[in-house]
Amino acid sequence: MKPEHLPLLKSVSAPAVHPDGTRAVVSVTRPDFDADAYVGQLWSVPQDPDKRPRLVTRGFRDTAPAFSPDGRVLAFLRAAAGGKPQLHVVEAAGGEPQALTGRALGVSSFAWSPDSQRIVFSSREPEAGRYGTVDGVSSGGEDARLITDYKYRMNGVGYTRDKPLQLFTLDVPDLGAEPVVQPAGRALRDRNQPPETGGGAKVAGLPDARQLTTAATDHTGESFSRDGTSVYFVAALHEAADEDLVSGIYRVPADGGEPVCVDATNAGPQTVQDVRESSDGKWLFFTAQDLGSTGQDFVAKNTVLQVMPAAGGEARALSDAEHMDVAAPGARIELRGSDGALVVNNAQGTVELLEFSATGSHALLVHGDRVVTGATAAGGSVYVSVSDSATAGDVCVLEGGQLRLLTDFSSALRTEAGIIEPQELTFPSADGYPVHGWVLMPLGKGPHPVLLNIHGGPFSQYTVALFDEAQVYAEAGYAVVLCNPRGSAGYGQAHGRSIKERMGTVDMQDVLVFLDGALKKFSSLDHGAVGIMGGSYGGYLTAWTISQDHRFKAAIVERGFLDPVSFTGSSDIGWFFGGEYNGRSAELVAAQSPMAAIAAVRTPTLVIHSEDDLRCPVEQGQRYFTMLKQQGVESAFLVFPGEDHELSRSGTPHHRRQRFEHILAWWARFLPTAGNPGPTG
Repeated sequence: MKPEHLPLLKSVSAPAVHPDGTRAVVSVTRPDFDADAYVGQLWSVPQDPDKRPRLVTRGFRDTAPAFSPDGRVLAFLRAAAGGKPQLHVVEAAGGEPQALTGRALGVSSFAWSPDSQRIVFSSREPEAGRYGTVDGVSSGGEDARLITDYKYRMNGVGYTRDKPLQLFTLDVPDLGAEPVVQPAGRALRDRNQPPETGGGAKVAGLPDARQLTTAATDHTGESFSRDGTSVYFVAALHEAADEDLVSGIYRVPADGGEPVCVDATNAGPQTVQDVRESSDGKWLFFTAQDLGSTGQDFVAKNTVLQVMPAAGGEARALSDAEHMDVAAPGARIELRGSDGALVVNNAQGTVELLEFSATGSHALLVHGDRVVTGATAAGGSVYVSVSDSATAGDVCVLEGGQLRLLTDFSSALRTEAGIIEPQELTFPSADGYPVHGWVLMPLGKGPHPVLLNIHGGPFSQYTVALFDEAQVYAEAGYAVVLCNPRGSAGYGQAHGRSIKERMGTVDMQDVLVFLDGALKKFSSLDHGAVGIMGGSYGGYLTAWTISQDHRFKAAIVERGFLDPVSFTGSSDIGWFFGGEYNGRSAELVAAQSPMAAIAAVRTPTLVIHSEDDLRCPVEQGQRYFTMLKQQGVESAFLVFPGEDHELSRSGTPHHRRQRFEHILAWWARFLPTAGNPGPTG
C-alpha cells in the first residue's frame, strides 16, 4: 500500500438490521482526494447469498443508518460538502430522503422510539452570538469567554461549555404526505418565522424539535425506554462534576420535564459510557469504569458491563472487571432477545463479540483473528461488521456459530495496493513477562531496515486489523515491528496498570525486548538500520527511549505527551491525566519526563504535530523540537494546520497523504531502501 491508495480504505459502520432480519444497511465511507474530505453512502446488504449488496443512497456523506422498529423507515445522518450532519429519513423500501433537522452545528447521534413515531437526537446547542448564530460576527469577533472550570474544551470539539450536547425529540412526519412548499415573495414576508433555537431562521417543512436537556454539559447515549415514555442518557450532573471523572445514568420524560438520576445503589465513583433498557423493560444494561475513591483513578481501568433493575437499585457486574474490557459495539449497547445485550471485548490484539443475559449467563459469539467493530441482532439474525488483516471493513452474518461474509469492500485495496500479512510473535521480556506483537516483512530477501512502531493510549492495543501505517511502511521496504507492551489494553488490568507512576520502565523494556527478539529471529533484518516512531503515548515512549538507548538511526515523535509539567495546563485532559499516570511529586514526574531527559538525546528526530491538537497540544512538540535544536541534534518540525490529535486517523485526505510523504522522506534520509531510496547526486 502506498499513500496514494488511501481512498481504497473503506470503513464500514455498525450494521442497521431490518426487523425481519433479512438485510442490513451499513455506511461505507472513504477518504477522497478530490473533495479533500470523507465521502460515503449507505449500502443494503442482503442475507440471501444469491443477492448482492447494492448502493441505496447517493449523498456526499451518509452515515449512522437505523431502521425504525416497525421496519418502514430508515433514518440516517447526511452531510453536504462542507456542511454539518443532519437527520434524514427515507422509506425503507426506497425513495427520496427527507431532511428532519437544520441544526446550526449538526446532529451527533439519534435513536428511535419503540412505536416508530419519534426520534431523540443529540446536537450541540450554541450559546447565542457564537459559532455563526449572528450574521457578521466571526469567531474572532465573539464575546470573551470567562472560564472557571477544568472541563471547558475537548480535542476535536474546541470549547464545550458554550455548545454542550443537548437532547431533543421530534415527531417523524408521514413520508407519504405531499412535500411542504417553501414560502417565497409575499408569503415569506407575511409569515412570522421566529429564529430556530441554535441560530438561523426556521426552515419550513422541518418538524419542530422539543429540547429535553439544558445543563451546560454533554448529554450522550440517548435511548428510549421500552414503553416510550422516557429517554435515558449519560451525563455528569452531580455537584462536584468539575472535579472528578464521574458520570451517571439519567432519565427524563420524553415529553419534557426534569431529569432524574437512576442510581446504582451499591456503586462507587464510576464513569458510565452507555445505557440501554432491556427489551422486556425490566433491566438497565450499562457500561462503566470504576474510578476509585477519588473519582479520578482511570488508569487502565477495564470497562465493565453491568445490569440493574430499570427503576434503579443494586447493580451486578456481568463481565469480568479484571480480565475483560468491554464496550458497546458501534457506539451503543445492542439488545438481543428479551433480556440480552451484545458487547465487544478487547482481547490480546483482537476484539470479540459476546452476549450477556441479565441473569448472568454469557456466550462468546465471535472470536479469532479479527476485530469486531459493530453488531446488531434482529429477526433472529445477528449481523457483524469486522476488520482483519485483509479488509478495512466488511459485513458478515452469524450462522451456526460461524461468520459468513456478505461483502467485499476491500477487494480493490488488495488487488491494486497489495496487503502484507503480519506475522504474530511472542517474546519473553527481561523479567520473563510475555510480550505479544507482530512483524510485517517487506518483499525481497533483505537486509531490511526496521521500524519499531509504538501505539498510543497507553491503554489501547495494536490489533490484527488492517493497519494502513504498517502497510505503507512495509510497501516502502521496511520491516515493521509492533507490540503491546505493559500498559496496553486487552491483557487485563494488571497488565495495563503496571506502568502507573512507572512510565518509561517496563513498557520501554518490553518494546525493546520485542525488537531484539524480532532481530534475532529474522536473519533478513538489518540490525544496524533501525528506526523508532510513535504517536501520542507512542510519541512519549519514543522520546523517552531515545534518551536512554542510542542504537536508532533516527526517530519520529508524533503528537507526543512530552512534558508532564506544561501538559497540566495546556491539554484538555491535563488537569488529571499526568497526575494519575505519573504521580504528583516533582521528583516522580521528572523521573518519567522526556523533556527532563532531553539532554541525553542524540538521535536525529522528526517532530510531527497538529496546530489544533488539544489532547497533546502543539506546545509539547514546539518545545521539544526547540530544545533538540539548541543542543545540536539534527531535527525537524512538521506542523499541520487545521488538524487535531486524530490527524493520522481522520485528518483531511490531503494532509494524511502529505504526512505519509514526509515520514517516508525522513526515513529515506536515514534508512534508505529500494522502495524508498534516499537522496542521490
